[in-house]
Order: sequence, then structure tokens, then C-alpha cells
Amino acid sequence: MASPATQNDSDDGMDEFMDKFKSQRYNNAFSEDNWEEEFNKIPMFMRTAPEEIDPQKYPELSCLQAIIHDEDRPPEEQAKSLKDEGNAFFKEKNYQKAIVAYTAGLKKKCGDQDLDAVLLTNRAAAHFYLGNMRSALNDAAAAKKIKPDHLKALIRGAQCCIELHSFSEAIQWCDEGLKAHPTDKKLQELRAAADKHKRAAERDARKAKAKDKKLHGEKEAVLAAIKDRGIRLFQSGKPRQRGSDSEDEDESSAAAIGQLSLDGLSSQEVTGAQVFLDEQGSLHWPVLFLYPEHQQSDFISAFCENNCFIDHLAVMFGEELPPWDMDRKYHPRNLQLYFEDEGKETFYRVNPEMSLLKVLQHRRFFVKAGTPSFIVLVSGSAFCKQFLTGKNIKSF
Repeated sequence: MASPATQNDSDDGMDEFMDKFKSQRYNNAFSEDNWEEEFNKIPMFMRTAPEEIDPQKYPELSCLQAIIHDEDRPPEEQAKSLKDEGNAFFKEKNYQKAIVAYTAGLKKKCGDQDLDAVLLTNRAAAHFYLGNMRSALNDAAAAKKIKPDHLKALIRGAQCCIELHSFSEAIQWCDEGLKAHPTDKKLQELRAAADKHKRAAERDARKAKAKDKKLHGEKEAVLAAIKDRGIRLFQSGKPRQRGSDSEDEDESSAAAIGQLSLDGLSSQEVTGAQVFLDEQGSLHWPVLFLYPEHQQSDFISAFCENNCFIDHLAVMFGEELPPWDMDRKYHPRNLQLYFEDEGKETFYRVNPEMSLLKVLQHRRFFVKAGTPSFIVLVSGSAFCKQFLTGKNIKSF
């Protein structure tokens, strides 16, 4: 036992030590301004883990990290620590780092199947929330292979299949899960959702198929109407051969009619307009008018085959002329129409009083890209003369 003198010395020393707190401030104490920041450096109180663990700034956390990754510990213990680390990242919604931790845990190959199944399922969850559905599904399948009745793996696999629109596969996952967990509400909900989506997808597929069949039938009817009228469609990749205006030409035209296909009805216009057959059995064509003098064009989406060109010209160049016609020259009765026979390098002049059908039935007219096109020039203008100079011009 300490002597009274020693007791007094100790008491005197303690009193002196305690007196310092009254006169001196503790240098490392938390202040009102920095206490939250300092608390966040302590692993127990951290709200979020730092991106990089600096041993100088986070000595306690660095020590814990070293313990987690201590290679001298058993693989199972290391894998479990990495699982806990991944879970911490997961709670912070830092799914990328969670995946890295879970993957490192799996690489330890600890031999604990339950732990491996958890690591795979947790990694599947992280992939799921990152939108990596295929990777998430693969991990869920790997976990299910280890533990066929793993509830979280079964739920995650079904969720991934629904997100991937593999509804039949999602139902299979749910059915497997319900065999092991028949009362699980989450699996029941997922199965009902997958079945609902599957029925909707099948209904939409039937509607799309019926629509395609209807459109195909309509196009076949249009094709038959075109063939009956003797209208020729230009077949891409099958250039028309040049020939005389006699038997060779007629044979070429007959061959073109015989090769009619639905591809020849495809329009390349940005409007997507295509030839169609109305209830009265008349064809309506998308027609393009070109004005080379001004590098302009007009597009009529539905030109009835029975209408005359002058009818449309009267509307396009009626009281209000287009703004690009600065000289006010484009009047309906002052215009010349031509179509070009590319195969014979010939221009055919079209009478504006003619119907569209009459022109389309000309043996040297070929509808290209599903859209008949015509060149419009001002009669007697300098540009018209220059444009037609040296060209082979024919009339009906």
C-alpha cells in the first residue's frame, strides 16, 4: 500500500494535471465546426466510405481494410469479410464497388457453398440495379445451381427475365421457386406479372401478324391492279436494256410487268407515302414534280390516277405562286411537263390535259422507287431551251 507521503504526492500531481484543463484547451478536441467531419473519419460512425482509403487520413479504416484483406486468414474468413464489405457498398448504392467486393470474395474459392450462393445472389442484385440484366441473370442462375431452393436467387432470376421480356422463362423461374416456397408472396406476384406480360405480348404479336397479313393483302391487291393496268415498276438491280421502239421494247416492257414485286412499291420519300387502292378501285400515287431551273420540287402524296395534271398544276400555281418564282413565270397554262426514259436517254413531253393513268401506261414509263416523277419547265424560257438542247425529245 502506498505511504501517506506517496498518496499526497499522487494527489498533488493529479490536482496539478487537472488544473491544466482549466487553463489550457485540448488541441485535438472536436469543435462545433468540425465534429461531423471528424466523426465521419471513424469507421463506426461513417455515413459513406471514401473513394480512396488514405492511411494518414483514415488510419482506423486502413487498419480494418488490412485485416479484411489479410491473406494469412482462412479463405472462408476472407470471403465473408469481402461479402460484408460488398454489403456496405451496396447499402450506399455504390453497386460497382459492391460487385468488385463480391467478385473478390468468389475468387477466394472458400468451398462454402452457402457463402458462394450468397455472394452470387448479392452480385446479381448489384448488377440488377445497374441495369446489367443479363449479368444479373447469369449470377442468379449460378446461385440456383449451387442451391436450387435459394429464394433470393429465384426471385432475382424471375425479375431479370421480366426485365428482359423473357416472360415464359420468368414463369419457369417462379414455378421452380414456388415448389420450394409455395406461400412466398413475392414469387406469386412475379408469376402473375410475368403471366400478364406474356399474354399481352402474345396478343400484340397476334395483332401485329394480322396487321402484316392485312397490309400484305392490300399490297398484293395494289400489285394486281398495277399489273392489270400494264404499269411498269423499275426493279432495282435489274437495269432496263436499251433497244429499238419495236419488238425488243415490247418484250422488255412485258418482262418488267412479269417481274413486278412488292419491293417495287417501296417509296423513298420522307413522307413514307405509298400507292394505294381506294374503295372505288382507283389507284392513288405519290408523285414528285421537279423544277430544275430553281432546284425545287413539289410532292403530291395521293395523286388519283384518273385526275389530269392540269388539275394539280392549277392548284399549285393558282392565285398564290411559290416564293421561289421571283419572275412570276410559273402559270398553269405556261408549263411543259416531261418524264425521262433513262434507259433510252429520251425525254417524253406530257400533255397536261392527260390523266396520270394515261401517262403511267406509256410503254417507256417506269415507276422508280414507287414514286412517279416529272420535270416541269416554263415554255419558251431560256432555261427550257438550254435544258432541252441536245436531248432526244418525243411526244405521245
